[in-house]
Amino acid sequence: MTRLSRDDVIKAVDRADDVTIAQIIGTGATVEELAEAQAWLANDEPMINDLRPLAQGRVRELVDILSELEEDEEDGIEPGPAATGG
Repeated sequence: MTRLSRDDVIKAVDRADDVTIAQIIGTGATVEELAEAQAWLANDEPMINDLRPLAQGRVRELVDILSELEEDEEDGIEPGPAATGG
């Protein structure tokens, strides 16, 4: 299993900014772990029904990062450096 590259993250995560990409790569996760985290976010019920254990370790870290990214998108916050008020 190969660790994630920047290109892997860009392909898998739409609208990820540089900070988010760095956080994802910084977990040391693999492509498979990123796919599992995305599956948990997409719909955790079937995974629980399959008696899979809840996301742990790097997958849990990825779920946290990706869910924060989704929350920002739902709130209308654009990814990227925070805007400063003037």
